[in-house]
Amino acid sequence: MKVILCQDVKNLGKKGDIVEVAEGYGRNYLFPRGLAVPASEGKIKEAKLLKEGKARKEERARREAQEMAKKIEGRVVKIASRAGEEGKLYGAVTSRDIARALSEILGKEIDKRKVELEEPLKMLGSYPVSVRLYPGVQAKITVEVVPAE
Repeated sequence: MKVILCQDVKNLGKKGDIVEVAEGYGRNYLFPRGLAVPASEGKIKEAKLLKEGKARKEERARREAQEMAKKIEGRVVKIASRAGEEGKLYGAVTSRDIARALSEILGKEIDKRKVELEEPLKMLGSYPVSVRLYPGVQAKITVEVVPAE
């Protein structure tokens, strides 16, 4: 019996997949729990349309991320912070600060979790930082921590 999965099912498939299952498994387990629906012609067409729409949406998001990566690749982001005599910062520059500075430059919100910073920056200087904009799309920037006036 062919069914269309309504949710991800372990060892069977992902949401929207059309899979072949035993009749008892479908009727007694998948259907009562709302995990799948019987695969009719109309439902199969609907599932294919949804999958195509999802693929187009993901492709658009990937393209936007690649364009944004081109804009910020190699950029120098300056962040002013209060520092002591030997260049040690009173606080620290975190991924939130870097994301905020990038957002101001681009005019588009960047999530702090996309900035890959191993540990907060605690000294003045230049640091290479990677920004993960989309799975497989990264941009390298340089963060320059300068003393605040």
